[in-house]
Amino acid sequence: MSSTKDNKKKLIILCPYPRAGAPSQRFRYEQYLSVLEENEYRYHILSFLDEETNRILYQPGRTFQKVRGIILGYLRRLSHVWQSRNADAVLIHREATPLGPPWVEYLVAKVLGKPIIYDYDDAIWLADQSGVNRWVSWLKWRSKVGKICRWSYRVSAGNAYLAEFAQQLGATAVVNPTTIDTQHYHNQIKNQHSKPLTIGWTGSHSTLKYLALVAPALHQLSESRNFRVVVIANRPPDYDLPNLTFIKWNERTEVEDLLQINIGIMPLPDDPWSKGKCGFKALQYLALGIPAIVSPVGVNTEIVQPSVHGFHAQTEDEWYDSLQKLLTDASLREKLGQAGRQHVINHYSIQSNTPNFLGLFPENQ
Repeated sequence: MSSTKDNKKKLIILCPYPRAGAPSQRFRYEQYLSVLEENEYRYHILSFLDEETNRILYQPGRTFQKVRGIILGYLRRLSHVWQSRNADAVLIHREATPLGPPWVEYLVAKVLGKPIIYDYDDAIWLADQSGVNRWVSWLKWRSKVGKICRWSYRVSAGNAYLAEFAQQLGATAVVNPTTIDTQHYHNQIKNQHSKPLTIGWTGSHSTLKYLALVAPALHQLSESRNFRVVVIANRPPDYDLPNLTFIKWNERTEVEDLLQINIGIMPLPDDPWSKGKCGFKALQYLALGIPAIVSPVGVNTEIVQPSVHGFHAQTEDEWYDSLQKLLTDASLREKLGQAGRQHVINHYSIQSNTPNFLGLFPENQ
């Protein structure tokens, strides 16, 4: 790998959102930026969306401003290709452009000849699972994921299921799990004797629908036990949950809000899209000493070992029994939570994963 005049290697990062603009970016590579600096990399983060467009993108109305921001994003990408001509490597998170073919990736890999490290943490080659806005799904050009994998020097996949997709295409894929900063960020432990007893979930509007899988068990439990349900998201659920407290997600208070939870839940349907999930909710719970109850789908079965870090639940009865067991036993919550935190430190922390992350780049093999 060549170097810049100050002997630092130049890394271009092409990402959808501005810095700190999305959880996947924060936990997939942004928290490794200081690690890159310590290892003689000079990085340049180049986002498709600007700050203002990112702020309004999922708000109602303001269509003209959104369209204008997206058009400007495509124009910026042209300049980003030009800036990549002197890069030693280019890290691409998910995709360089949200719609259309992978022309940016092609120019970077095939015309400029730059090694691409392609990072993704969802099964983004699959069609939209909701079945709505099919024309938008078509414009997303899902087939480009496979092409980018083939053109890449390394594919950084969030779990083994995602890595297998790239490997079947002949790509060199590395399982690079989503990780937690257990020293500086998720560095507190939940007091499991605190009141009120709280069952909690965190996520985005796109995954709120999965709470419906555990809602019947929560309602049944509320008939005999006192607890509250905390939902931390960018919008509240649009269906009834017992004793619900909604907390709007805020990066500044994220850990403080999570520490209100005694029991973390992560329900998922058993489908191909969910198998691509990287278990980030469960990792956040465990890192704070909060036992997790998860659907045994995909990487969840590796992150949460039953009766060690929490429980697996598929049916309504299994959700009810697991929640009931943890609600009634503070010492069990404490034991599982402590084991869960150690599990994250050992296998899913920045510190434990740093050699793996650096190994994605040329001359760090």
